[in-house]
Amino acid sequence: MRRDAAGGSCCQFPRVVQFDLKATMVLNPVISKLAGKLVVLASASPRRLEILRSAGLRFEVVPSWFKETLDKGLFKAPHEYAVETAKQKALEVARRMPFKHLKTPDIVIGADTIVTVDGMILEKPVDKHDAYRMLSSLSGKEHSVFTGVAIVLCHEKENEEVDYQLVDFYEETKVKFADLSEDMLWEYINSGEPMDKAGGYGIQALGGMLVDMSTLPSCSDNLPISVPTQPPSSSQALPSHNSSVRRPSSPCDIQRLHTQITSTASPAHKVKREDSESEISQTLVNSTSKHTDNRKVKLHDNETLPSITRRGQVTEPTRGDLERICELMDGFKASKALFTASKLCLFDLLHSRPGLDAAQVAQEIKASAKGTECLLEACVSLGLLKSIEKACQKPVYENADLATDFLRSDAPCSLHGYLQHCNETMWPLFSHLESAVQEGTSQREKAFSKQMLQETSSSSREGKLRFMKAMHNIAKITGKTIATAFDLSTYKSACDLGGCTGALAYEFAEAHPGLSVTVFDLPAVVELNEFFHPQHPDNRVSFVAGDFLKDELPKADLYILARILHDLPDEKVHILLSKITDACTAGCGLLLSEIFLDEDRRGPSRGLLQALSMSEGKQRSATEYSLLLKSHGFITAHIRHTDNLLDAMLCIKA
Repeated sequence: MRRDAAGGSCCQFPRVVQFDLKATMVLNPVISKLAGKLVVLASASPRRLEILRSAGLRFEVVPSWFKETLDKGLFKAPHEYAVETAKQKALEVARRMPFKHLKTPDIVIGADTIVTVDGMILEKPVDKHDAYRMLSSLSGKEHSVFTGVAIVLCHEKENEEVDYQLVDFYEETKVKFADLSEDMLWEYINSGEPMDKAGGYGIQALGGMLVDMSTLPSCSDNLPISVPTQPPSSSQALPSHNSSVRRPSSPCDIQRLHTQITSTASPAHKVKREDSESEISQTLVNSTSKHTDNRKVKLHDNETLPSITRRGQVTEPTRGDLERICELMDGFKASKALFTASKLCLFDLLHSRPGLDAAQVAQEIKASAKGTECLLEACVSLGLLKSIEKACQKPVYENADLATDFLRSDAPCSLHGYLQHCNETMWPLFSHLESAVQEGTSQREKAFSKQMLQETSSSSREGKLRFMKAMHNIAKITGKTIATAFDLSTYKSACDLGGCTGALAYEFAEAHPGLSVTVFDLPAVVELNEFFHPQHPDNRVSFVAGDFLKDELPKADLYILARILHDLPDEKVHILLSKITDACTAGCGLLLSEIFLDEDRRGPSRGLLQALSMSEGKQRSATEYSLLLKSHGFITAHIRHTDNLLDAMLCIKA
């Protein structure tokens, strides 16, 4: 929800977001041409992410490392400075990715926003006093907001060199501030919002209260994009530092982007082949795993937080920081509410009989009226259910889209079985996390009685089925992304080691018509796979019983290891990889799928939290996996950081 400006009417404020709608409409003809292209945004700005996502664009985020230290005095006009900064941001990412991320993007988008008043360029304030200086200079005045945008089109040549073609433009918006009182200025500054925004304010959030809304433009200007229709020659130079900046006059120029996009040579997610350890060990960044806080912060009148001392300075934490901490503190409650609702088959019930009230639900799930009502209301607050108010009647409930898509037991992308596994196995383990951290070992004996260990262990039929359902759910969710991550047309046979129910194998067979897949797993698992067969099984998928640590592996051109290595101790990892090496001939492939940690081990949190279970294995980065596989004779050819639950790596036997 956007906050209305003080004194501004609700009908005026939407003018601010009309540019987003205009961008969406103008980009619509281009979106289909971007299918299969690796588009990268060289910015972690939540606002820029929001604009591109609202336009329906699929992209990755790789924040630029370019230091914004250009000499402002070298530029004749403020917009030239913004455009040049945007260029340098985009180019830095375009040039870094083939080496640091092991993949060449097709398109990189960079942007930079500045505020100008009285001939001065205002960027982000360095502290509260700097924010006050900026905002007070804007009080009661009209000023310009310039956003420079640069689009780098990357054309990969046969010798692995890359040509870069550059398109740039800018947009200017005139904004007038109301006359701001000292109290209003400091209330806004103390909210913390000004500190990461050009000019010290953001009009889409709390900064809207500073603006004289009646002066805002109606955003009738067209979205300015102009794109050359011919790819650059190898000798084409990039624009110089002081190159002039065009402002295109027609939105129809966006149509010319079609030709340029389709002529881009490099396919999506194309990755440089690695032939040396030094290249493999280059930093790999899973940009999509970085936490981006896109929440809006609400501050009420006369509501402040206590001052704290941070790095020797007295400051006030933002309410957004407090909300983030509260979310983390209460996270376990949300998880248990989800697990409980799933165990009681609440989402199945409301799918088959939507529109029940709390008393009717309580009767169906055989629970107390009070407890059921509390659970239903909690699920509504979590976005899992919808509450529908009816005149003079009790509210009734139905599934939200999240529950329909993922929480029904019969949904194509159901996580019902995985939630059972989390509730009955992972929850008890994590209840003993303090001991696990102190001792560095799994706490299964403390978490479960002997009877429970027998019931939950993979040695019992019920335990096996529960675990297989959990693995089946994950394979169904991630399978298509993994199966289509790379071009596997050169392979005719594959062996999915530890393939469990065959869910992943069926995805590979569907994605690659010329590929037959063998699922190799323990006899007890193969015996139970009949519970998970698709309605029309593919005869190119077969099952073979065996222990991949002891028995001879089936012969194949491609071996698949999905969610296997992270759970094995080093000794067993090397045994398994040695057996694969012995079974392979030169040119055979090994497709590995795991959660790849960032190189600085700061994310993704899902992988790092998984490590807290203190299993015998460990979580690794893409570089660590590359080096591990290289020690067994495999050269990393491609790495894919996906936007799904798992990443993927394709290696070739040397």
